[in-house]
Formats: sequence, structure tokens, C-alpha cells
Amino acid sequence: MIRKLWISVLMVVCFTVLAGNALAAWWTKEIDNEKFAVTFAREVERGAYKIMTAAELKVWIEQKKDMLIVDTNPEASYKKQHIPGAVHLEIQRPEITKLDDKLKNDMLKVLGPNKNRIIVFYCGFTECTRSHNGAMWATRLGYTNAYRQPGGIKAWSDAAYPMESVK
Repeated sequence: MIRKLWISVLMVVCFTVLAGNALAAWWTKEIDNEKFAVTFAREVERGAYKIMTAAELKVWIEQKKDMLIVDTNPEASYKKQHIPGAVHLEIQRPEITKLDDKLKNDMLKVLGPNKNRIIVFYCGFTECTRSHNGAMWATRLGYTNAYRQPGGIKAWSDAAYPMESVK
């Protein structure tokens, strides 16, 4: 009888510990998700640009929409793989609070004179801020249709969409 009682108590304790750990992991993950979502929303708000998914960008490419796609990753990453038709403009991270003359001139050269053209910036993955910097500064330079595809080349690759490379 005492043995059965101890086994029952032990089972309850084990279940409580396991359930508590699972619940703690669930809550921790949600708090991390919340932090990420709020950080992302605040970036978009500060940048005053639009956002789009990899799937939406693919549709635009298939529709041959008049746009410029800008890969903001380091040159080696761009050469290895990039979204078809993308041009390269390496932009640093974290968030750039003051645009230096070199990057400003590079951006104006790559983005061109048409301030109403659709320009889509992407980088490596959602937490990378290179595409945020590109879209934010394009908007601040007067470009009216700057977009950020936040999932970057990682989301594009995960969706098994075609990619190009530089030989």
C-alpha cells in the first residue's frame, strides 16, 4: 500500500516537473515571439516603408512588374545566390542612424532618378537589418515605393524559389 502511494506521488511529481518545463518553454517562446514582432513593427514604423513576403515578390517577378530588386547582403553572399534579377548594394547593419556620403551616393547611383519606381530590398533573414536600412534610407531620400522583403534570401530559399549566382 505504501509502495503504491510512493509510486503515485513519484508519478505526480514527474508529471508536474515535465509539464512545468513544457509550459515554461511555451511561455518563453511566446515572449521571444512578442519581442521579435514588436521590434520588427517598430523598425517598419521608423522606416516608413512597406513590407512584402517572398511569395508576393515571386508573383511580382512572374508578372514582370516594373521594379528594382536590391540585395543588401555582403558581395560574397550575393555572388553565391540571389533572387533573379536582383542588383547588389551592400548595406551594413545594425540600424544606420546617419547616412554617410559614400552610401548615399552608392544608393542614388543604384536606385536611379525615378523616385516613384518600386524598389524591393532584401537581406539574409528576418532579423538582419540590412534590408531595413536600405528601405528606410531610400524612403528618406525621397523614394516613394520602397519595400522590404524581411525573410530575405533565407525565406526565398526555404520556399524553393529559383535563384541566380554570379560565376
